[in-house]
Amino acid sequence: MGAAAPATTLQKFLQLSDLSISDLDLKLRFMATPGTLTVRTFLDRTEGLAHLILRADQAPRLLAFDDVAGCPVETALAALEWTAAVGLLPDDDLLHAARLTSETAAAVVERKLADGGRQFVYLGPRLDAPPMDVFEGRVLFDEPGVKAVEFSQRAHALAHFLRATSGNGALMALLGRRAPEIRHLRRWFRPIVQALGSEHLLIGGWFAASSAGALFGGTDSEPTYRYIEVGMES
Repeated sequence: MGAAAPATTLQKFLQLSDLSISDLDLKLRFMATPGTLTVRTFLDRTEGLAHLILRADQAPRLLAFDDVAGCPVETALAALEWTAAVGLLPDDDLLHAARLTSETAAAVVERKLADGGRQFVYLGPRLDAPPMDVFEGRVLFDEPGVKAVEFSQRAHALAHFLRATSGNGALMALLGRRAPEIRHLRRWFRPIVQALGSEHLLIGGWFAASSAGALFGGTDSEPTYRYIEVGMES
C-alpha cells in the first residue's frame, strides 16, 4: 500500500476552525528544563526595560508595541502550544509580530523558501483582515477562521498587521538584527511563566538557543516589574 499523499496547505488549515488558542490542555512534546534561573524586581519601568535590553545583548527580542497594554501571559503560552500541536508555525519560522487575545490571534512570521529566499506571512482572523492593495501581497488562503497573506517585504507585512490590529496588545521584533525563532520561544517561554507564578502582562523578552529572559508588568496589588531569565548551565 502506497504512502498517503501529503496534506495541501488548504487541507492543513481547514481543521483550525475547531480549535481555540485558549485551550490550555494542549501540551508541547518537548519542554526545556532550565539549569539556571534569575529573578529581579524593579520599581521603575525604565529600569526594567534597560535591564532587559542589556541582558539581551545581540539576541533577538520582542517588545510590546504599547507596554501599558502588554500581552497576556497565559494566552501567549497557549498560542505557542496550539500552533505546535496543529503544525501552524514551523520551528524555524521567525516571529516578527504577534497579537493575542482570549479568542483570536494574529502574527507576522518570516519563512525560508526552498530556493533559499524569504517570505513574510501574515496570519490572522479573516474578519479582522483590512483591505489590501494587490501589489502589496498575495493571498495564500482565505477561510472562515483564518486568512494568510504572503509579502515579499517585511515593511508591507508589518503595515498590514498594524492595520488589522491597531497594535493593541501586540508584540513586535524591535531593536535587534533579526526576529526570534519559534523554536526558542517554545523552548523557554513555559519555564519563564512557571517561575512567574501568577498572571502578568508580558512587556518584552529575548530568546536565544541557550537562554532567554522576559520582563513582566505589575498588577494593582503588586505595582512592580519582574524580570525572569532562564538558561542552560554553563
